[in-house]
Amino acid sequence: MKPSINILILFLVLQPLAAKRPNILFLFTDDHATQAISAYGSTINRTPNLDRLAREGMLFRRCLVTNSICAPSRAVILTGKYSHLNGHRTNRDTFDGSQQTFPKLLRRVGYQTAIVGKWHLKSLPTGFDHYEVLKGQGSYYNPLLITNGKNITHTGYTTDIVTDHAIQWLDGRDKEKPFLLMCQHKAPHGRWEPALRHLGIYDDVEIPEPATLFDDYSGRGKAARGHKMGIAGHMGDARLMFKYSSRFTPEQFKQFDGYFRPRNEAFLKANPQGSERTRWNYQRYIKNYLACVKAVDENVGRLLDYLDEQGLARDTVVIYSSDQGFYLGEHGWFDKRWMYDESLRTPLIARWPGVTRPGSVNTDIVSNVDFAETFLDMAGADIPGDMQGRSLVPVLKGKTPADWRKTFYYQYYESGGHGVPAHYGVATARYKLMHFHEPKINEWELYDLKVDPNEMKSVHGNPGYSRITAGLESEITRLREELEVRDNQ
Repeated sequence: MKPSINILILFLVLQPLAAKRPNILFLFTDDHATQAISAYGSTINRTPNLDRLAREGMLFRRCLVTNSICAPSRAVILTGKYSHLNGHRTNRDTFDGSQQTFPKLLRRVGYQTAIVGKWHLKSLPTGFDHYEVLKGQGSYYNPLLITNGKNITHTGYTTDIVTDHAIQWLDGRDKEKPFLLMCQHKAPHGRWEPALRHLGIYDDVEIPEPATLFDDYSGRGKAARGHKMGIAGHMGDARLMFKYSSRFTPEQFKQFDGYFRPRNEAFLKANPQGSERTRWNYQRYIKNYLACVKAVDENVGRLLDYLDEQGLARDTVVIYSSDQGFYLGEHGWFDKRWMYDESLRTPLIARWPGVTRPGSVNTDIVSNVDFAETFLDMAGADIPGDMQGRSLVPVLKGKTPADWRKTFYYQYYESGGHGVPAHYGVATARYKLMHFHEPKINEWELYDLKVDPNEMKSVHGNPGYSRITAGLESEITRLREELEVRDNQ
């Protein structure tokens, strides 16, 4: 047989295999807590489209982030490496776009790649055939999208516009290639400005308060007591809590200002303090947060419907996640950063038709450091040896490897943001040990999550936990060596 015929036969054999490589749609939000997703058992919110995704795929209950802050989380996802290796430890850093990322590697194996929405890494995206990204944090109204290097301003609500442009790209893509589309929303990042159609939707509803809203931090050390992220004390007055966007059209401003101003002025005139102020601030905060989430859920539904209508659903993996968790009043807080559960744990829902069993729930410790490896594995691409996570493909198939991680290392670097000091630690299914290593604090905290799931009282120094403490300290040392962590800063 002639060599040319051999090559032709090989090509024809491999073509069906190549055609089976899935499209990848990565849906990503900013600060979306699992407590605001009904598939996770939320008592304060209903998210029918995310619930649909969970029914049709796998819901991960223990997806942990390596560094609970916006930009570093995005850098971890792109590179499959912890912050100290990808160079993006804090929001103040600029992402080095010349380094290896999974979109670049997918392009090499024939994928068409695009990102639409929030980028937040200061440098411009690399490794994408197409990008339309918000400048910095972006605005909720009339956003400017940097489109392949050109600044273009759009009119409307940003969550809707990001989805509009994601769909436009899908319509115009090269349909001979599999695609990676990263559709990344600003919402529900603060300050929380809902779509005009959602203003007032919770006016007649009293949102249940979290059980720990009035936590006094007496069970913990100096770190928690020094916070600056309190619902009552650190959101500012009502005029600052809900800052007007500078990008409103006159008609938009009229609607938005008309909704907020009377309530703000009434509150300021009454000037309640203490628990009354906490409760008032909580209701205003959580209602606007949930209204922002409502627009996200609607737009997830739009994309799921689009895949159905275009006959793409069966060949497309859909992943939903957020850059980290968030406090929705738990411990009296908003924001993230801590290694405590509400900010350490992020949503992860994945639908992979024909591979992942619908309605399945996973409780393994997985992480955002695993995402890059997972996408590459799905595409049949090689996973570089310097990536630090593991592919979730076997987990999605319901076959978690016997040697899957039982411990997880966390490190936060951006000292001072909302009063949260730098710290690192290790988490297991039951225990969490963390070290606030700044000289002014230099304290350890240990939590037994079986006994104290809300992490209200540290048991570090309790003689009954001395063996557990020693074992976790040794595990931190081992993980730091494995992950090539050289210092605390």
